[in-house]
Amino acid sequence: MDIKNNFSVHDIPRRKFLSLGVKGGIALAAAPALLEYLASCTQVPVQGLDVDKSMLDKVIAHALKKGGDYAEVYIENRISRQLIMEESKFRSGLYGISQGAGVRVISGKKTGYAYTEEISPEKLLRAAEVASYVAQTGTTTIPVPVSPANPDRYNTVKISLQQTEDQKRTEIIQRANQAALDYDPRIKMAMIDYYDEVRSRIIANSEGVYLKDEQPLLFFIVQAMSDNGNARHLSRERLSMHSGFEMFDLVTPEEVAKRAAREAIAMLDAEDAPAGMMDVVMQNGWGGVLVHEAVGHPLEADNIAKKVGAFTGKLGQKVAHEKFTMVDDGTLPGYRGTIDFDDEGTPAKRNVLIENGILKGYMTDILSARELKMDRTGNGRRESFRYIPIPRMTNTFIEKGNDDPADILASTKKGIYVQSLSGGSVNPVTGVFNFTCREAYLIENGKKTTPIKGATLIGSCLEVISNIDAVGNDLDFGPGICGKGQSAEVSAGQPTVRIRGINVGGSRG
Repeated sequence: MDIKNNFSVHDIPRRKFLSLGVKGGIALAAAPALLEYLASCTQVPVQGLDVDKSMLDKVIAHALKKGGDYAEVYIENRISRQLIMEESKFRSGLYGISQGAGVRVISGKKTGYAYTEEISPEKLLRAAEVASYVAQTGTTTIPVPVSPANPDRYNTVKISLQQTEDQKRTEIIQRANQAALDYDPRIKMAMIDYYDEVRSRIIANSEGVYLKDEQPLLFFIVQAMSDNGNARHLSRERLSMHSGFEMFDLVTPEEVAKRAAREAIAMLDAEDAPAGMMDVVMQNGWGGVLVHEAVGHPLEADNIAKKVGAFTGKLGQKVAHEKFTMVDDGTLPGYRGTIDFDDEGTPAKRNVLIENGILKGYMTDILSARELKMDRTGNGRRESFRYIPIPRMTNTFIEKGNDDPADILASTKKGIYVQSLSGGSVNPVTGVFNFTCREAYLIENGKKTTPIKGATLIGSCLEVISNIDAVGNDLDFGPGICGKGQSAEVSAGQPTVRIRGINVGGSRG
């Protein structure tokens, strides 16, 4: 991947949402007779992940026949549903099936990869043959026979998605739609996006690893459009977990809808944002996307191994304010970025990246860990079987501090209070980032006052984490989709924080 390409994280636009569950698979559309059509789709036959372990040993040995240091087989199956409601009507429904396998060979710093959409011995051996062409060293590696392991499990299911009736899905959507419209007469329209999937994986490699799991995922998005005759605002609220259908018992669709409607109404009176250097207080939760972008991507070890990026060569050095601690943790039960093990078979773990301002580590996959002579951190992730794994974040956040959120605001005499970000991007080499504020307010004499629109945050990663001088005790998270040539499910989190002096772009001087 070109290291000059910006990385990005989003709270997921509608078109991307529609494409996720059916990318590379088969999709069956259902409209207007949505319920009946989706119900019939449940009978579509899907090949199970029942490849014999002896066959996997044979494929791995075949992949290493020309040499190489390492070989793996990755097999995947996904079954997904998407339901879309706009203007109180079901507009579309999709039932998606995607399955296939990839074989990878690593020889020194070179990687060979081939995939197939047909999971059969013949196709797996052919993929191994193609991937093996990268190995030209002639060095013989004897693979360890694969043996099942029993890793820790962090995602549990009480109500199976596969056993949930589609009528219950549509009821959830209708409840959210009605709750948004009932919030205020100025809410003119709601758009509800529902997505769920069950992703099954087998990972086997030449180190003897054999892992198999099944991960459910729900993603629920409510958008609300407000209109008072003079202004409009489109809000967005998201809920996502690795969970069964019990997610909606923990957080009801009405709660999600009301949060979206609240923002839509609050921002109707927004004025143009000021511009210039100013203090910024960021509310807890999805605001953590800023450090995900500005700090997390530069700490992914693929670029560090290439000796590029703001944090290269800075291990053990002070890079941030002493109140700043940043963690990537793939073991938080049920979170969107949680994984039992990464897509290379490395167990998920809690990785402290920056502790009290000191750089402690990077996020690695197999390749970058080898090059940097570091441990694997469980961050080798891939979008699907069509991609090789690369270092990616899971649940990345600023650790909670000791400051009271109310005191942080009260002690900020002038600036901007950012309540919600739409997303942003970063250049991983320079560390320069930009973010759009979807909901923000002026701070005047320590109080949140006038809502403002059109504000953007611009800065560099080292600058922003050095200028964070207050960290609250109210850590919270928000779900998103991270883009780095591939998409990955992530959570971003933070407590309330204050940044002393950040460049704010706005339409008012």
